[in-house]
Amino acid sequence: MLKRLPGLFTHAIGIDLGTANTLVFHKDRGVVLREPSVVAIRTSTRKPIAVGNDAKMMLGRTPGDILALRPMKDGVIADFEISEHMLRYFIGKVAKKSLFTNLVVVIAVPYGITAVEKRAVMDSAYRAGADDVITIPEPVASAIGVGLPVEEPAASMIVDIGGGTTEVAILSLGGIVHARSIRVGGDEFDSAITNYIKRSYNLIIGERTAEDIKIKIGSAYPLEQELTMEVKGRDSVTGLPRQLTLTSQEVRESLMDNLNAIIDTVKASLERCPPQLAADLVDRGIALAGGGSLIRGIDRLISEATGLPVFVGEEPLCAVANGTGKILANSSRWGGD
Repeated sequence: MLKRLPGLFTHAIGIDLGTANTLVFHKDRGVVLREPSVVAIRTSTRKPIAVGNDAKMMLGRTPGDILALRPMKDGVIADFEISEHMLRYFIGKVAKKSLFTNLVVVIAVPYGITAVEKRAVMDSAYRAGADDVITIPEPVASAIGVGLPVEEPAASMIVDIGGGTTEVAILSLGGIVHARSIRVGGDEFDSAITNYIKRSYNLIIGERTAEDIKIKIGSAYPLEQELTMEVKGRDSVTGLPRQLTLTSQEVRESLMDNLNAIIDTVKASLERCPPQLAADLVDRGIALAGGGSLIRGIDRLISEATGLPVFVGEEPLCAVANGTGKILANSSRWGGD
């Protein structure tokens, strides 16, 4: 059989393989794909029938022989076979493979990932068509993506609140001084909202409804004008459809335990920070990234808890993907693993 002729053409892409969404950065075109990390399969054969946006539309609405699932959990691969199908689909949408192309892939992985979990991510990428795979810690990619001067001899701090994990890191001279990863993120926020509504109102809502509530009226800090939203679901007592009016105060209450876990992680990281670098953060503050950073008032909540300036980075949803793009542009400096 003919083997690929190396070096004629190279596709270089960066992947933010998230629990909730996958983003792909093409070296020449920027972020070219952002789709949910969801795959719909036929249960009898485990063959994928839809991936990404099409599959997410099926969540909670599938017949018995079709299952819409997320192959990523807490930022790592939970289903190896399905994640490979998902990666192959996303890579195929942005980079056409041939005998004459090499595909270089940079993948951001959670800081707290184990060697086995990292190997699973790399193997999935190779089996999906990559010729060279580089992994980079998510907090590094995120910090680079929001434009923090991580290579300077001064502290930069990033809090990346993703779908499955929150990554907190202090960086200096291009490396991680201290980092922590907790398995609290957007999915936990959704679960907290679901459980609160079930506990308080005996109303059962779907995963997509919980996410919609979080986006539309979720907040981490009291709002000048509190918000309300009509929520529809199934009554757990009668089994009949029902709706209620939910307030942003109630959503905030449901999120507090998870928000406090993030604050505790930020404080613990600051306590481990060397004094000279801690002094830098008094002026530089803390950057937020990830979808969770878009919850209203979360920057103010963390600022009051730490006494430091806190700001939401530019394009927080694309921070990790943009970071992989900058790493691709300077691969000699950010070699990864």
